[in-house]
Amino acid sequence: MFEIQYLDIQEKKEYENIIKKVVEECFKIEGLTNSKMYINVILTTPENIKKYNKEYRNIDKETDVLSFPMFEKEEIEEKIKNNDFKTIDILGDMIISIPRVEEQAIEYGHSFERELAYMVVHSFYHLLGYDHMEENDKTVMRKKEEEVLNSLKITRA
Repeated sequence: MFEIQYLDIQEKKEYENIIKKVVEECFKIEGLTNSKMYINVILTTPENIKKYNKEYRNIDKETDVLSFPMFEKEEIEEKIKNNDFKTIDILGDMIISIPRVEEQAIEYGHSFERELAYMVVHSFYHLLGYDHMEENDKTVMRKKEEEVLNSLKITRA
C-alpha cells in the first residue's frame, strides 16, 4: 500500500503510524483496498523538497508537500470503475517536508498528527488527480479530505 523513505531526517515510528492509518483510510474510502496500488512516501527536509520543486516543477522555493501522480485522473477512475488492479502499480510519489509539518502545526494551532495526516490525505487526492486551482475543484477535494480526516477523528483542535 505504501513505502516510506527517509531523506536527511531521522526515522520515527510516529510518522509511520500516522501515514499508515491515513493511507489505509484513503484506500478504503476510495475503493482501493484490494488493489495492488502503492504510494512511495518520501519524508525529507525543506532543502530537499526545494530541490525537487525546482527540478520537476521549475519552482525555486520550498513547499510543504509535493505530489507526483503516475496516472491521469480519468485513467485511475477507469481502473477503479473496472477493478483493473491485476498488476502492482505505483499510484505516485508524495514528498513531505517534516520540518514544515511541524511549523504549520504550530502556526495553525493543531497537533503534529493532524498536520501530517492532512499532508498525506491532501497528497493522496492529488495522486488521484484532484486539484484545487478552480473553486469547484477545491470544494470537491476539500470535502474528500475532510471525510477521511473526520472518519479517523483527526480534527483541527
